[in-house]
Amino acid sequence: MALADKKADLAGPGIGSYEELEKILPRDYRALLPPMERMKALFTIKEYIEKNLCQELNLQMVQVPLIVDVESGVNDMLDRDGSRTPIQFHIFNDYDKHPIDAQVVQAATKWKRPALRQFDCKVGEGICTDMKAVRKDYFLDHDHSAYVDQWDWEKVMTADQRNLNYLKDTVRRIWKVIRGAGKQAQELFPKLKSSQYPDFPKELTFLHAEEILEMYPDLPRKARETAVLQEYPAVFIIGVGWTLKDGYPHEMRAADYDDWVTETKSEKGKPMHGLNGDILVWNPVTKRRHELTSMGIRVTKETLKKQLEMTGQLDFLKLPYHQA
Repeated sequence: MALADKKADLAGPGIGSYEELEKILPRDYRALLPPMERMKALFTIKEYIEKNLCQELNLQMVQVPLIVDVESGVNDMLDRDGSRTPIQFHIFNDYDKHPIDAQVVQAATKWKRPALRQFDCKVGEGICTDMKAVRKDYFLDHDHSAYVDQWDWEKVMTADQRNLNYLKDTVRRIWKVIRGAGKQAQELFPKLKSSQYPDFPKELTFLHAEEILEMYPDLPRKARETAVLQEYPAVFIIGVGWTLKDGYPHEMRAADYDDWVTETKSEKGKPMHGLNGDILVWNPVTKRRHELTSMGIRVTKETLKKQLEMTGQLDFLKLPYHQA
């Protein structure tokens, strides 16, 4: 596999072609439920996940802004290479006497940290939002839309909880909720119980991005994920953002929220990096990898500076969010 292919695969959604999709997507797919039943099942799943996610992680649902001030620095740039920029517009406000340059949010990732202080959350408490966003630079396919509707959550933790054990415990709690939502949907809508689409496994497999590269050194990132899911149908990939042995990160994860630089160890005791990751599952419809969540323990003042230095973005430290 050419190195150019590896580099092109780093930015996540935004790289692709409809010619490729024509070759990959099935032509004989039929939904198991009619349209109205699908909507009922969809909202059943959303209600279950929202309620149980808050219970498992001790979160409170809150409102999240759709529009933010450019100068605040709280919008999410998604990738460190600047390939996915937000929609920006000028608010004249009082005949341009008090104008605001504003952006439509791409995610609430950074907004949540100051929000924890705003809502006076104590250690072990957190917030959850049903966030709506627009990502204009996505490649629009079966996985991605320019319109985003996702849960964003954040909670207060202590310094001694910044470790892989705490991360894995949190991921397992989330996985329990995801599986529970599927089970309830099958109970209420029996047609969803089908041999065509196996249930998610009870347990996730935890693998470091560095380990997966060792398993498939010649494949680009998405192909590595698809390959590993042939063996493990549900995985949590740790260390998304750290530069791997082939000279590329597993993904161009932004440098100013998840911690992908902290040194850790694999279960076999090998030196690894990162306190973040993604849950991915095997999609039996598309026969490809499918990302369900992206999460991680947040940067400290020290790891933020180190990651910004590694990505050549130290100028971000001038922004209010980064100074806080």
